[in-house]
Amino acid sequence: LLEKIERQTFRAAKIVNGLLNLSRQGKEDEPGIVDLNAVITDVFALVEHQFEVGRIKIRRELAESTVPVNGLEHKLQQVFLNLFLNAKDAMPKGGWLSVSTRLDGERPVVEVSDTGSGIPSEYLARIYDPFFTTKTTAQGTGLGLSITYGIVREHHGTIDCESIVGHGTRFILAFPPVSAEEASIP
Repeated sequence: LLEKIERQTFRAAKIVNGLLNLSRQGKEDEPGIVDLNAVITDVFALVEHQFEVGRIKIRRELAESTVPVNGLEHKLQQVFLNLFLNAKDAMPKGGWLSVSTRLDGERPVVEVSDTGSGIPSEYLARIYDPFFTTKTTAQGTGLGLSITYGIVREHHGTIDCESIVGHGTRFILAFPPVSAEEASIP
């Protein structure tokens, strides 16, 4: 149990450092090959207790093989942490969070969907704007999706959102394929 706590503490520190790095200019980490399945599993380990308390059930449909992306692990962790926590906030009475990974051809794709309150259509065009939020001041700053969008774009990926008020929201993230040469680099 102590080893698990220690591992999660180090992961949390990496995520916080990633947030701090986003706000500072300076030397960037060197990107490498990252398995999105491992990143998602690590982030779930950080939030699983919050989800249990919030009566949110998790459906994981992760690809059996690795889903490689050329990128920075701690920044990708921040992407999924933001998406998962937003989903939790959208389901105050509980619900389902579904996450799937796959290779579409060779292109890594992740879908994150919830059964929450959904986003009104008039807000969809603004959800990635810095400081735009529909939450109260105590609940959020409006930076989560803006940071998420920036990190996905930094990784040369795309992020799309579909939402129906009262039924939930789905984010689809797609990243460039990893070449065979890149995948063989240790």
